[in-house]
Amino acid sequence: MTSGGTAPAGDDRGETSGVRTALAGLTTRGRSFLAAGIAAAVCSFVLGLNELLRVGLLLAVLPLICATVLYRTRYRVAASRRLAPARVPAGGEARVHLRMDNVSRLPTGLLMLQDRVPYVLGPRPRFVLDRVEPGGRREVSYRVRSDLRGRYPLGPLQLRLTDPFGMCELTRSFATYDTLTVIPRVEPLAPVRFGGEAQGYGDGRQRSLALAGEDDVIPRGYRYGDDLRRVHWRSTARHGELMVRREEQPRRSRCTVLLDTRGGAYEGAGPDAAFEWAVSGAASVLVHMLERGFSVRLLTDTGSAVPGEGGDAFAGTGQETADAAGLMMDTLAVIDHSDGTGLSRAYDVLRGGNEGLLIAFLGDLDEEQATTVAKMSRRSGGAVAFVLDPDTWTREATDVPRPGDRHAERLRLLREAGWTALSVPRGASLDELWRQADRERSGLAAVTGEARG
Repeated sequence: MTSGGTAPAGDDRGETSGVRTALAGLTTRGRSFLAAGIAAAVCSFVLGLNELLRVGLLLAVLPLICATVLYRTRYRVAASRRLAPARVPAGGEARVHLRMDNVSRLPTGLLMLQDRVPYVLGPRPRFVLDRVEPGGRREVSYRVRSDLRGRYPLGPLQLRLTDPFGMCELTRSFATYDTLTVIPRVEPLAPVRFGGEAQGYGDGRQRSLALAGEDDVIPRGYRYGDDLRRVHWRSTARHGELMVRREEQPRRSRCTVLLDTRGGAYEGAGPDAAFEWAVSGAASVLVHMLERGFSVRLLTDTGSAVPGEGGDAFAGTGQETADAAGLMMDTLAVIDHSDGTGLSRAYDVLRGGNEGLLIAFLGDLDEEQATTVAKMSRRSGGAVAFVLDPDTWTREATDVPRPGDRHAERLRLLREAGWTALSVPRGASLDELWRQADRERSGLAAVTGEARG
C-alpha cells in the first residue's frame, strides 16, 4: 500500500498570519535570544549604554530573521508511505517505508520527519534528514507491531523545518494516511476429514450437474452447438429425437463458521481472553477450509454473514475467493461483542437450507441458548462445536478447579443433538482440539454405521 502527497515549506498567507506563524515557530533558544535582546535594549536605555543597545538589537533580530527566512522558503517536497504488508496477524511485524523527494529547484535545510502512529503500535518514529539536493530523495523505514487486532491509521506525516541556528521550527503536515489491518492469529490445522459427511459437504471437489436452462431434464434435447459425444442414444431411440446428457462440473462443498460474539458469553479482555481465542479459532478454520477448496462464509450470532452478496452469501471461486477471504479476515480484525443475548438470529439463517459443514465457536451457554444451538445441526452435513469452558477462563491459574456440571450438561445436550461438541479450557491448542474432533466424529460415524447394519 502506497500513499503520497506534496507539501510546500512555506505558503502564501496574510502578513499578520505570517508573522504570527513565524513567531509561534520560535524554539526555546529563539525565544531566549529574543527575551535577552529585549532585556538588553531596556537596560541600555536605563543605564545609557549605547554598546549594550547594539548587543540587544543583535540578540533580538537574529531569531526574527531566522523565522522570516524559514517562513519565506519556497522549496517543495513530496512524501510517500508504503506498508509491507498492509495486513499482518496479531503479534507480527510490518515495516513502513517513508520516501521524501525534493521536487523544487532549491536544496532543503535540515528536515525532521515524524509519522503519527497509535500508541498500540509503538512510539512515534522520528528521523532527521540532512540537506536534500534539488531532485534528490531520502528513504527511511520503521517497524510497527501490535498484539491487539484492529485497524490502525498511520499518518498524517509531519515535516519539521528548522534553520541552521535552531532558532525556529515550522511544521507542515501531509493530508494522506494509510491503514494497517491487524488480523487475528491463524493457527495451522491438520488436513483431517470429519466422518459422517452428508451430500453437499466433503473434500470440496464433488461433482454436480450443470443446468443449461430452467426446462432442463435428464437427459435433455439436443441444442445447436452441443457436443455429439454427449448424445444419449437410448433416450434418443425412445423419444425419436436427439437427446444429450448434461455435462458435469465441479461443485465446491460448503462450510459455515459460526462465531458467538455475545458480550454476556465471555469474560475478560486482552489478547489472552476467551473471546480472542474464539476469534482466532474462527479465522484459523476459515483459512483452512478455503485452502481445502470449500466455499466458506462467516456467520455471527446477530445473523450477519460475510460475504453477504451473491452465491447465498458463500465465497465464490478464483479471485472471488481471495476477495472474500480478505473481507472475512478484515471483519474479524474489528469484530467486537454484540449487544444480543441469544442465538436465534443465527438459527433463522441456518435453517433456510443445507449449510454443509457447520463449525461453531461458542461462549458460555444457558439452557435456552444450548437448545437453540442443538437445533442448528438438523440442516447441516456435519456439526462441530468448540464451547469455551467459563470456569477455566475466568479463574486464575492458582485457583482450585471447580466442577463444571452446568458446562458438562450443555455439552451433553449438543452431543445428543448430533453435534461433535468439545470443551475448550484455558490455553487449549486449536490444532489438538481439531484432531480430537476428527477422532470423535469418525468414531461416531463408525458406531452409527454399525447400528444401521
